[in-house]
Amino acid sequence: MTAWQISSSVADAEFRYSDLLPTGQDDTPYRLITTEGVSTFEANGRTFLQVDPEALRLLTAEAMHDAHYLRPAHLQQLRKIIDDPEASGNDRFVALDLLKNVNISAGGVLPMCQDTGTAIVMGKKSEGVLTGADDAEWISKEGQAALRGRPGRRT
Repeated sequence: MTAWQISSSVADAEFRYSDLLPTGQDDTPYRLITTEGVSTFEANGRTFLQVDPEALRLLTAEAMHDAHYLRPAHLQQLRKIIDDPEASGNDRFVALDLLKNVNISAGGVLPMCQDTGTAIVMGKKSEGVLTGADDAEWISKEGQAALRGRPGRRT
C-alpha cells in the first residue's frame, strides 16, 4: 500500500465518536454538600442548572477530601482480591498496599495520591449546567489549595 492509498483510506473512513472518559452506571453513595448557590431556571422550554462558582469551589474541596477515602465499592474490590485464592501474590500485594494507603490517608497522615504526589482533578457537566466562570480555573485553584492544606510528601 502506498502512502497515498493509506491517507485516502483514512480520509474515507466513517467517523465514530468515543468519549474519552465515559460515564456509566454509578452505584457510588453520594451526600448533599449544599443547596446554597445552586438554582434552576427555565429558558426556551428547557430547565438549566445555575451553579455559583463558590458552590463549585466547595464541591471541589469536599471531593478532594472524600477522594482520600475512596469509594466503598472500590475498597470491597480490593478485599475480594486479597480473599481470592486464584489471585497472584503480586495482585494481593498491590491490593494490600492500596488498602494500607487508604488507612494512612484516612488518618490524615498522607494523601491517597502519596505514591505519585500527583492529584488529577476532573469534572464533567452537560450543556444545561451554567456557572458563569472558568470551571477549570476554579476547580484547579481549589484542588491546589486543598492539597496545600493537607499533610503530604512533596515530590
